[in-house]
Amino acid sequence: MSLPSLRTRTSLRLTAATVGAVLLATGCNAAAKNGDSGKNGDGGSGKSFTLVTPDPVAQNEFLKLAVSGVKAAAKAHDGSQKVFQSSDTDSRQQNVASAVDSAPDVIALVGFEFADIVAQQAEAHPKQQFLLVDACTKKTYKNVTCAVFREHEAVFLAGAEAGLLTRSKKVGAVDVLDTPQFRRYSEPFAAGAKKVRPGVRSRTLFVGGQSPFNDAARAKDQAATLASGGVDQVMAAAAAGNTGVFQAAKAGKSAHGKGFQAYGVDANQCLTSPGEVVDNVLKKTDVAVEKGIGQILDGKGGTTVSYGLKEGGMSLTGLEPGLADSKCLIAEPDNDDVLARVKKLRDDIAAGKLTVDDPAA
Repeated sequence: MSLPSLRTRTSLRLTAATVGAVLLATGCNAAAKNGDSGKNGDGGSGKSFTLVTPDPVAQNEFLKLAVSGVKAAAKAHDGSQKVFQSSDTDSRQQNVASAVDSAPDVIALVGFEFADIVAQQAEAHPKQQFLLVDACTKKTYKNVTCAVFREHEAVFLAGAEAGLLTRSKKVGAVDVLDTPQFRRYSEPFAAGAKKVRPGVRSRTLFVGGQSPFNDAARAKDQAATLASGGVDQVMAAAAAGNTGVFQAAKAGKSAHGKGFQAYGVDANQCLTSPGEVVDNVLKKTDVAVEKGIGQILDGKGGTTVSYGLKEGGMSLTGLEPGLADSKCLIAEPDNDDVLARVKKLRDDIAAGKLTVDDPAA
């Protein structure tokens, strides 16, 4: 089972004007109008692809990667692409229905929110090919291809960074819920730290409550609690609540001159919290979308493909091009040796020489 992405339910930093504009565009998409579209080549193969997102793309880096993936697929296959942005359950259903009506070669959808919708549409339209990213339907369909991620592998690498950087020999995580699936973002973090630094102690606190994915205040409190216990490296796995974790890191630094350092998820969160975030566990939806579409066009659809370090579906910002401009603390010259150790671990995992335990297995 794939762990649902810890992306925000809505974009983290939208101005009121931007929200209004996005919702207006979303409403048009739900009516099968004004979906972002583009063509590559001069007609070429005539292949067409439609991406449906669960939330407005706006500044959501995770969803922006998915858009890049469908555009790359259109370019690779000399075809065209459209993007329908949703905002709620109703618009998701309407956008999927509109996509089906236009009958593209592949409809790609990102997020667990689409699992039931895709199941219904796949049964009703057996000739339409679907690609479901970061989730899968409960039942197998010949026309549904699933792309899931092995998040725990990259989280382990982030934990290794934490183990090499901790001064207190205490690391921790703020996780959304205490379930095997979400523990993929906390247990491997501790395991990675202990792999490179025997004797490191770890602690995980959970957000919980009625809004575990959006409770920045609760996440901030949990992070502060970890810091008060001496934890100086924190995996921020609180979805939209990550802003609270980063605020706690900044507040601790301001008050005490040190505090703790954090690790982001899904996309580069150093950009919005420079000075607080060491690195990020990247879930590369662009890779899953582009490769998944290619797989379907090659007649190999109807299966579930898992993307980890080996396939390039999971990574760290510190292991990707453009690190110097990332605003991540791991980019500092003093951390070159840390990255060298982490790259060796990545290669060992990719080669099957090192296995990371999956809490959700």
